[in-house]
Amino acid sequence: MSQMDESSEIAVTQLRKSVQKLGSSTEGLSKEGYPVMIVKASKHLPSKDQLQFKKFVVHLLDKTIASSFKGSEIGNEKLIAILDLKQIAYKNIDPRGFITGFQFLQSYFPERLAKCFLLDMPWFFVSVWRMVSHFLERATLEKIVIVSNENEMREFIGEIGEAALPEEYGGQAELVALQDVVLTPVER
Repeated sequence: MSQMDESSEIAVTQLRKSVQKLGSSTEGLSKEGYPVMIVKASKHLPSKDQLQFKKFVVHLLDKTIASSFKGSEIGNEKLIAILDLKQIAYKNIDPRGFITGFQFLQSYFPERLAKCFLLDMPWFFVSVWRMVSHFLERATLEKIVIVSNENEMREFIGEIGEAALPEEYGGQAELVALQDVVLTPVER
C-alpha cells in the first residue's frame, strides 16, 4: 500500500469516526416535511485537520438533505438542525468549526436551512456564540432559535413535532446514527 493510499484510508476512517460520534438523525420528518439533523456538541473535539472537518460537514449536510428525498430530488429540500449543547465542556468549544459549518451551509447549501435550534446553551458558550454570529449572514441568523426555557422547549417540540423528535428531546422518534440512515434511491 502506498503512503498516499494509507493516508487516504486514515482520512476515511477518521471521517467515519466523526460521523459516528456527532451526527445523528431521526427516520421521520418534521411537521413541515424536513429531515431533522442532530449534532451533540459534547461529543465534538476540535479537528486538527480542517480539510477533513470540511468533508465531514458536507457529508453531514448532504446525507441529511438526501434523507428527505421520496423518489426524486425537487431541488428545494430543506433541513432542520438541532445543536445540542448539553454537557458541553471547554474542550468541545470549536469557534472555527462552528463558523466553518455555518459558512458551508450559507455558501454551498443556500436556503437549505429551514431552522436551527440551539438547545441547553451554557452561560460560558454565550460569548462564543456572539463571536460566531458575527460571521453569519442575517438570513441565517433569522433562522436560528436559542431554546433556553420550558416555554421555548414546548414551542420547539410543537414546531418540529413529537413524531420527528427523539425521546430525550420530548418526542417519540428513535435517534438514528447518521451512518445508519437508509436513503431512498433517487429515480431518474
